[in-house]
Amino acid sequence: GQSRAGDLRSRKRQGGLMHIGFAGLGRMGGLMAENLVRAGHLVTVWNRSAEKARAFAAKHGSQAATTPRELSEAADVVITMLADDAASNAVHRGADGLFSASGGAARIVEMGTMSPPHIADLRNSAPEGVAVIDAPVSGATRAAAEAQLMIMVGATQSDAATLVPVFAAMGRNTIFLGAPGAGTVMKLAVNMLIHGLNQTVSEALSLAEASGIDLEKAFDVIESSAAAAPMLSYRRPLYLDETAHDVTFTGRGGIAHSSSGSRKLASPSSSRQVDMAVAVLKSTPRITNPPP
Repeated sequence: GQSRAGDLRSRKRQGGLMHIGFAGLGRMGGLMAENLVRAGHLVTVWNRSAEKARAFAAKHGSQAATTPRELSEAADVVITMLADDAASNAVHRGADGLFSASGGAARIVEMGTMSPPHIADLRNSAPEGVAVIDAPVSGATRAAAEAQLMIMVGATQSDAATLVPVFAAMGRNTIFLGAPGAGTVMKLAVNMLIHGLNQTVSEALSLAEASGIDLEKAFDVIESSAAAAPMLSYRRPLYLDETAHDVTFTGRGGIAHSSSGSRKLASPSSSRQVDMAVAVLKSTPRITNPPP
């Protein structure tokens, strides 16, 4: 309720720091929120499973909001790190959602991987006085834990100037792409490259394994070759022993076969993102930067 949100708001701006509401404490979001706390920001969290939010708050001496509305009313800015369009829609437009807040956060920053039409719809339907900014990230959980994410922002640096220290607490490099929605499109473009590289590396490792070459040595060669990319290093353990790690869109899958049989195909996540990218190419108007 309003009194509860008022209690949370009273804790903000100690020492001039921003009060950040963070929605979505999954594998990436929890680590990103921790880095905001470490940077000295006041952080209030919300998660669909309330116990996770309460545990985070207890561990970090922060607050847990009971609803997205309460989260927004307590904060200067809200960051969301949500799974997909459906989850985002529920958090923004559901009962006691972010868009139902009275006062509070003037900016909502979308850092999950969403479709461009969904981001455009959120921007167009946001309450008066609330700006929705897309700022998805590139990097896996290790990069999130070490505040080494690359952040792609659909805004100019001047328009998002107050968010620069917030992004700096979570990432090593923030690129301002100018136009609203450009961050979301660029995230899909980067993921298309990653999915293609995943597939190619999978086939290369399957070929090496089928030929009797030790996989560790094969990966050493790939990692030292002209085809190397930063993601190969931090995903090396997944490529060499995917069954021992959490599911990601890395997988030694595809059309190649090895002595142990067929490898796994791309995950539903990768297929969904490729479908989104194709939809962008077919239907999204060209993104143009705002006039100077």
